[in-house]
Amino acid sequence: MTEDINQNIPLAYNAIDLATKESGFTMASDVLTCSLLKTLAASKTASKFLELGTGTGLSTAWILDGMDEDSSLVSVDNDKAVLDIAQKFLGDDKRLSLELSDGEVWVNTNLSQKFDYIFADTWHGKYLMTDEVLNMLNKGGLYIVDDMIPQDNWPEGHHEKAINFVKYLEQRTDLKLTKLNWATGIIIATKV
Repeated sequence: MTEDINQNIPLAYNAIDLATKESGFTMASDVLTCSLLKTLAASKTASKFLELGTGTGLSTAWILDGMDEDSSLVSVDNDKAVLDIAQKFLGDDKRLSLELSDGEVWVNTNLSQKFDYIFADTWHGKYLMTDEVLNMLNKGGLYIVDDMIPQDNWPEGHHEKAINFVKYLEQRTDLKLTKLNWATGIIIATKV
């Protein structure tokens, strides 16, 4: 199955992947997650996208590859070194706005914005400020998180944090969600 995914890799992906490895950044999204992000992005036309946690832009490249020309993506990260990699390889895409900011500051500054697709790949929007970020999601919008299956790099106590986060999402009445025991563990929710 991975061979099939490799046939649909975005143009910038391999260069970003190489730069990511050379930089020593180890928190990149895996290719299975990225492929899903692209497919889900393709389901939204003329839409507003938000990615919290750009990293080096690996997942960003896939989201952009799934988006149509009438959509826009805001991608936020607080690490200039990794964001510079995304800027180098993806910065010419007019649909993309890369934001260097602390997640809490960015969310608090943009509470009135609404999005049709949110990929929360960092603490803010997942474990912190969940309500604020979900309030930014339009009705019918997709909220996607990964890394929900225990990972080797999780700090002590993180597993319990993930369990509590899932329980919180499950009790919300404004979301319909599916938990996938696939890739690094994905949750896809739609706002109703």
